[in-house]
Parts: sequence; structure tokens; C-alpha cells
Amino acid sequence: MSAPTVVHSLSPTGGRRGTINGQIFGLAHDDRDLVEFMRRAGLDDVWDLLDDPHWIEWCGRRAHRYEAP
Repeated sequence: MSAPTVVHSLSPTGGRRGTINGQIFGLAHDDRDLVEFMRRAGLDDVWDLLDDPHWIEWCGRRAHRYEAP
């Protein structure tokens, strides 16, 4: 089973598109954005889940990196 939240590769201008259960939630520019998107999707207290591969799959560049290459 894959993680319900996927943080995709960096966009050319910075930020990372994310999906929750296959639905695009937006473009995150930092972990705060990601946490807010997850909160709006009904998940609470997600700060502890950011490094849990059962909850979040980080694609492309390292986790927690949002700046353009």
C-alpha cells in the first residue's frame, strides 16, 4: 500500500505539488504549507507524520526541500 499523501518532485520555479488520496491539494513551498493542506484534508497533528513513510511519500529530491534547483 502506498502512502495517502504524496509530495511530488520540485517544480522548476520552486515548491512541490502534493496529493492526498490521489487528489491534488496544491503547491507547498515549505513544511508549514504541507501541514496546512493536510489539516484542511481532515488530518490533525501531522507534524509527527512528515517523516513517516506510511503517511507521506516524498518523490524526487530529499524530503523537506522546496527550493528550485
